[in-house]
Amino acid sequence: MRVCVSNLMRGLLTACLLGASLVPVQAQAQDAASYPNKPIRLIVPVPPGGAADGMARLVADHLQSKWGQPVLVDNKPGAASAIGLGLLAKSAPDGYTIGMGNIAANAINPALQPTQLPYHPVKDFAAITLIGVTPLILVVNADKVPAKTIPEFIALLKANPGKIAYGSSGTGSSLHIAMELFLQKTGTTMLHVPYKGSAPMMTDLLGGQVLASMDAATTSWPQVQAGKLRALGVAGSERAFFAPDLPLVRDMVSGFDVKPWHGLMAPAGTPPAIVNKLSEEIQAFLRTPAAQAKLQAAGIVRVGNSAAEFQSFMASEFELYKKVIQDAGIKAE
Repeated sequence: MRVCVSNLMRGLLTACLLGASLVPVQAQAQDAASYPNKPIRLIVPVPPGGAADGMARLVADHLQSKWGQPVLVDNKPGAASAIGLGLLAKSAPDGYTIGMGNIAANAINPALQPTQLPYHPVKDFAAITLIGVTPLILVVNADKVPAKTIPEFIALLKANPGKIAYGSSGTGSSLHIAMELFLQKTGTTMLHVPYKGSAPMMTDLLGGQVLASMDAATTSWPQVQAGKLRALGVAGSERAFFAPDLPLVRDMVSGFDVKPWHGLMAPAGTPPAIVNKLSEEIQAFLRTPAAQAKLQAAGIVRVGNSAAEFQSFMASEFELYKKVIQDAGIKAE
């Protein structure tokens, strides 16, 4: 009789625990089903008018049209995206505040300034989807650099260690880190000349004051077409849609894969059901020809991956650039 009572009590306890564990899951499902039922705030940590802002507004317009609730883009620039990302990290994790993350705010700057940012680049966010990447291309001055291929360029650097200068848009920028990774992977050295932005760097690259750069395709490709720069390769994992015959750097430099990225995220703790609802809707939208055409017109390669894939990608990017920065001895200015 005691055994029967004991078994009965264990059964009742198990049923109660199981029922209790199902309550949050059921509540999340109900929240996701009714989401959204009020306006959504989309924080963009850069000024209006750039690539990230354009992607955010493209997604906001779609979600607003699809779900019938306002999606309000809120530009919060400053401190290399840290102001906007800090606000996002501290927002209520209910799905009604989301934001744009990027390679600088979630990978490079946290590695450069690990104790100075008001957020952890991975742990404080729930990834939604990686929207797109902006291709970088390895370019050289067409008149002053004889190398026409990546192997020829590597041979030139090895024959002239530390003597050839490359330009970037600033110390710690994605252009700087990309070239440092290239040098580490090829066992070569160059003289780094940082500029205050891409425009002055491009002026000196065209003038021959610096001879190479890992530059954004949106600014360098027109100069390649004009014959002033020579493109040696694309710094990514896919051939460029605007230059399908241009080789990938990674095909000749093992382990090299750099691509400035922009993705949508929410504060950590946002219900997974809501995160997945946002992710699946945005992924479906990004697969449409209209969305892809708009992104390509802005020089952006569409991605659109799952929340889990983007979360894993964010973590791997942070670890990658932390190592590059440590190995190169790069210090924040």
